[in-house]
Amino acid sequence: MDADMDTSSSPLARLSISLPAELMSQLDAMVAERGLPSRSQMIAELIRHELAEHSGERPDAMLAGTITLIYRAESGRVRHALAQTQLGYVKEVISAQNVFLEDDQAMEVLLVQGPAERLQQLCDDLRKVRGVQQIKLVTTTALLPPLHFHGDGPDGESLE
Repeated sequence: MDADMDTSSSPLARLSISLPAELMSQLDAMVAERGLPSRSQMIAELIRHELAEHSGERPDAMLAGTITLIYRAESGRVRHALAQTQLGYVKEVISAQNVFLEDDQAMEVLLVQGPAERLQQLCDDLRKVRGVQQIKLVTTTALLPPLHFHGDGPDGESLE
C-alpha cells in the first residue's frame, strides 16, 4: 500500500491490509477514474468519510458540513417555507446558495455547523417542507474557525 498521504499535518503511519482481488481491482479502478496519485489517498478519504459519519452518530458531536436540497421552484412558496424553517436554526446555518435548475426545480446548498443532533433536526424539518424532493447532509469533524462574536472590535478584541 502507498504511504504518500498528506504529510503536511501529521506524521505518517503505515497500514497493511489484505483485500479480495475483486475489491482491489475496483479500488484501483476508482483511484484511476478519480486521477488520484495513490491508493493511500483514496483509502484515507474513505476513512475520513466514515469517521465523520461515525462522529455524526454521537448527538453531542460538533460538525461542519453542507445540506443540499432539490425542490420545486414553483412561485417561491417552497423557497419561502425553507427560509422560514432556517430562521429557527440561525446559529447553525452559516450561509445559503440558491440556483434554479431545469424543469421548474431549484437547488439550495446550506453551509452548516453545530451539534450533530441539531443538524439532523434541521434536515428533518427541511424535509417536511412540501415540495422538497431530495435532501442530503454531508458532514466533517473539521470545524470552521470561530466567527465574530457580538461586541468584538475590528481586531477581534472584546469591546467590553
